[in-house]
Formats: sequence, structure tokens, C-alpha cells
Amino acid sequence: MPRAATTATTSDLGELQRHLRGDVVLPHHAGYADACRVFNAMIDKRPAAIAYCTSADDVTAAVTFARLHDVPLSVRAGGHNVAGCCVCDRGLVIDVSRMKAISVDPDSRTARAGAGLKLGEFDAATQRYDLATTMGVNTDTGIAGLTLGGGFGKLGRKYGLACDNLIAADVVTADGHLVRASAEENADLFWGLRGGGGNFGIVTAFEYRLHPFGPLMAKASLAYDFKNARDAMRAYHAFARAAPDAICADAALARLPDAQPVFAFSLCHVGPREQAENDIERALKAIRPAAKPLDERITAAPYVEIQSASDSVLPPSRRYYWKAHFLREISDEAIDVLLDRYAAAPSLASLVVIQHVGGAIARVPSNATAYAQRDAVFDCFPAAIWDDPADDETNIRWARDLWAAMQPFSSGGVYVNNLGEEGEDRVKAAYRDNFPRLAALKRKYDPDNFFSLNQNIKPAA
Repeated sequence: MPRAATTATTSDLGELQRHLRGDVVLPHHAGYADACRVFNAMIDKRPAAIAYCTSADDVTAAVTFARLHDVPLSVRAGGHNVAGCCVCDRGLVIDVSRMKAISVDPDSRTARAGAGLKLGEFDAATQRYDLATTMGVNTDTGIAGLTLGGGFGKLGRKYGLACDNLIAADVVTADGHLVRASAEENADLFWGLRGGGGNFGIVTAFEYRLHPFGPLMAKASLAYDFKNARDAMRAYHAFARAAPDAICADAALARLPDAQPVFAFSLCHVGPREQAENDIERALKAIRPAAKPLDERITAAPYVEIQSASDSVLPPSRRYYWKAHFLREISDEAIDVLLDRYAAAPSLASLVVIQHVGGAIARVPSNATAYAQRDAVFDCFPAAIWDDPADDETNIRWARDLWAAMQPFSSGGVYVNNLGEEGEDRVKAAYRDNFPRLAALKRKYDPDNFFSLNQNIKPAA
């Protein structure tokens, strides 16, 4: 359970400013309302204070203050979690979004990045050297949450998850100490950080392995009229399950600007241009006979441009709700469910998202990191998107009903970064056999469950 709201006085919270180089925003300050906002407009929480940290020392001071005054806290970086776990009512928000330093070493192909960086900022810095690593698919998401939960992206099937490319992390633990976690130092903590979310401390800096890639990425995009969607989805599924690691094939049920429903997918290639052209053409030859697309485009565009392509679909400050499943396959019966239920979406902005995983991700043992869902091939979830609070119940019910109808086809697992406030059983489903080890690790590094406003792993008894 979350800890009780703070009993610290306004004077106490104001005193925190004296210990930080960054700013402390209180409810009576100008800008407080803006400081409370996160990606999902459904979230309306009122913290007692927001501490904008600019260094690991600031984070340590804020953690120490919260301990001393028994203040509940949440941690915010990108602020993109659908449940708004990063803000808390009447507690302290430790915000690391201003910690944006990044250094790239092109010789060693590594990067050291502050926890406040967003995906677009990270990609821009690494692409200056034609280097990249897996992270995510929306440029306004934070690298911290992405990495700590796993981190999908277009490079994942070739190079693994963001957490698979993590070399080391600087972490402020629940007792207010700054430690380094790597394969050589605090190796158990390093294991837990790679998929275990924010349960074990506040990461202030990440070190990543980078891969030669860029500046261009080859891509094919196809969209199908809804009357042809069933055949197109079957062809997509057959291709995606057998696709080479170099191709990531994400898909969606969505609507065009004129409200026409479509099934659309893209084939993004991670490899040399000549190989990309050959692989994509072979893929299209296998897919084309199934149905005629409304639109087919083959391009080579800057990687940073392709990474930002879906930003307009998921803009901040709209209302969002989703629930996710991992799938090992998309059967004909599952396709029927998806098409039938998507057609009934109450909002024209809503989507059904299908993210393509597997490949290199699946070749890492499930117990090598906290991230356990190595056998998944697809991450599938209905994303309800709307604007009017009066429509909350209708849109949430649609997403929940679609999710429930897809339950028989699920692997039983879920991506922790897609979890809302769904209870301990769903957290356990995310970690599967790794959960007991994570609970034991929590007992070691956070026995009081100080970091509880997250996809929480309670300390083992």
C-alpha cells in the first residue's frame, strides 16, 4: 500500500530548497499547475512539493529529506506512464527531467546519459556519430522509464532491449546512498534494474552500449481498407513470425484523417541499404498477394525522423487508457476479435497497437535480467484516446472489454511499462518466475518499500 500523505509542513518543504541546486515548487508557487501535469490528461494529482533535481546530489538530498520527514514520494522523468505513477497526492515528487547531460564516445561505442533525457534527445545525440541503441518509439518518452522496464524499439529484434544494452547505472538507493550498478559492482542490483522498474532506487545516469546505425533507415509502410484487413493481418502475422532479425514490423488498427478504419503496418530495416532493399522486397513479395493495399510506400528516411513518426498519434494532454497482452501468435480467431472490437471503438482516435518483438530479445535467457517476457512475439493492446472527461467511462470500458476478449489468446504475460494500476497479480504476470528473486532483492535494497509508487514489488517477508 502507498504510504500515508505527508505530515511535513510547508515550512519543512520550503527548507528542502536550501539543500537543492534545483527548484522546489510548492502549491502556492506560480507554475505549480504546469508542474503537476503529465502525459495523460486523466491524471490529476496534487503533490505537496515537486523537487526538480539537477544532480545526483540533489536526488540524494531529496531522498534524505523524505526519509527524515516521513514523506511519501514518487519519481518522475519523462512522465509518460499511463497511470501517472510519477506524481503523488500530498507527497514529494522527485523530478529528474532536468538531468539531461549526455556524452557519446564513438570509439568505444558507448554513451553516458542523464536520467532526464527523452528518447528524441538521446537519439539526436547518438546519431551525430551514426550510432544508436534500442529505447522506444515515441520521442517524448523518458529513457529512464523505458530502460528500467525493458525498452522496446525498432532496433530491438537486431540488438536487444534497452535494458540488454545497459552497461551500468548510478543509483540513489532508499537509504540515500549513491551507488554504481554494473556486472562488476552491485551485480544483483544491476540485474534488478534491467526490467525491474523503479523499485530499487532512483537512477541518475545510465551507460549504454551503442551500435553502428544511421543516419538513414529503410522503411516500407502499408495500409489496408478495413474490408481487406483480415487477409492483410493474416499475411502480416505469417511474415512477422518468421521475419529476419533486421526487420521490425509494428502494426496498428487505426483511422485515417477522414475517419476511414484501416489496418496498417511498417517494415523498418536495421542493416546496410543494399541488404535492406533486398529484405524488404522479399517481404513485400510474400505479403502483397494477400490483399491490395490502399497505400504502399517504400522510403529511406533519417532514423530520428522515423522515430518521431508516431508522436502525433499519442500527443500529450489527451486522455488515455490501455491494457496490454503479450502474444506468441495472432490466430485467425484473435484477428476476428480485434477487428470486431476495434470497429466498435467509441473514439475515432483510439488504436489497437501491435508491437513486434522477438529476434535477439528472445535469445537472452529469461532469468538473465529482471525482464522475463523473452518468448513473446507481439505486444498487443487497445489504446483508448479521447478528450472529454464525460466520455471516460465509455472509452475505458471499450479498452477493458477488448483486452478481456483477447485474454484467451494471451501468453499470460504483460510488459511492465504498459501496466496501469492493475494490482499485484498483474505485476507478478510481468515478471513470472523472476518475481521471487525480485522480491528478495527489494527486501535487500528497499525493505520498507520506500519506493512504492510504481509497478510495485513488495519486499519478500
